[in-house]
Amino acid sequence: MKKPTNILVIRLSAMGDVAMIVPVLSIFSETYPEVQLTILSRAFFKPFFQDFTNVVFLEADVNDKHKGFMGLLKLSKEANSLEVDAVADLHNIIRSKVITLYLKLLGKKTATINKGRKEKKSLTRVKNKTLKQLKTTHQRYADVFETLGFPIDLTNFKPSPKKEYNKNILKLVGKKNKIAIGIAPFAAYKSKMYPLELIKKVIADLNKEDQYQIVLFGGGTKERNQLDTFENEFTSVINTAGKLNFTEELALISNLDVMISMDSGNGHLGAMYGIPIISLWGVTHPFAGFAPFGKPNDNSLLADNNKYTLIPTSIYGNNYPEEYENAMETIKPEEIVKKVESVLKLKK
Repeated sequence: MKKPTNILVIRLSAMGDVAMIVPVLSIFSETYPEVQLTILSRAFFKPFFQDFTNVVFLEADVNDKHKGFMGLLKLSKEANSLEVDAVADLHNIIRSKVITLYLKLLGKKTATINKGRKEKKSLTRVKNKTLKQLKTTHQRYADVFETLGFPIDLTNFKPSPKKEYNKNILKLVGKKNKIAIGIAPFAAYKSKMYPLELIKKVIADLNKEDQYQIVLFGGGTKERNQLDTFENEFTSVINTAGKLNFTEELALISNLDVMISMDSGNGHLGAMYGIPIISLWGVTHPFAGFAPFGKPNDNSLLADNNKYTLIPTSIYGNNYPEEYENAMETIKPEEIVKKVESVLKLKK
């Protein structure tokens, strides 16, 4: 059978999961430059793929013109009109299955991610828990391409290049003349968020060093207001929340020297650019396969598993005993600061 020359790559959400595709596709493009990749995702994620020369981006508007079954059929036809001859379903949900099946019936070669649900269940169950490293999500993505006939060696990753600052970024942070430390303290669930009063202690310690610029990342109005209090209190702190568009935010992240992130999307954004990531974990665990790409295990700082023996209680942090909500308090601020300093020493 003829090898595909235009692969439809489906991953509709969420931000971190789409960002985790980038290292895999980067290696794919280096290994198979003759193959076009047609990325099917939400418009917001298009900037992830700005550095690729062999990528076409197809926007999925699942809340409007591609809503419901008829909308998905329309989207499937749009994909087919781009002359894709294979499908890599990296999402494995009802929407992606409908699109994949439609194109399979037209004779396209297809492959779908195995999310390892059984292994993940054994990792998170209360009784007879099996606490071991599972296959990473990056490797699961790579396995899909291997099924299509394109094996990928994930050790061959070359990070996306640093971006230039535009006027808006320069107005906010100025020219880079200090060591830039990014901190992204928020996550989808409280169980995955390091308490803000402890983040404040981390910032206070780092603020003592005049050589650091501390850049804070966040989303909505509430987060912006919370981060504003840190910016107002500490001279080295800049709050970027609500002040940059997504492309500008990526440019700023690409120039960081290190990032502190929760088990959330920001760590994966930094990993796209090869930035050292210090990730903080509460009721979730890197063993589930969602750690930032290519980062040392000891850059993942974990809640005390001796005190909170049921960790991980869930894969995404949405399910946990009430008394586990503050498990991350067992990660000491001084431990985080020490890790930042050691990572920066290694960079020199």
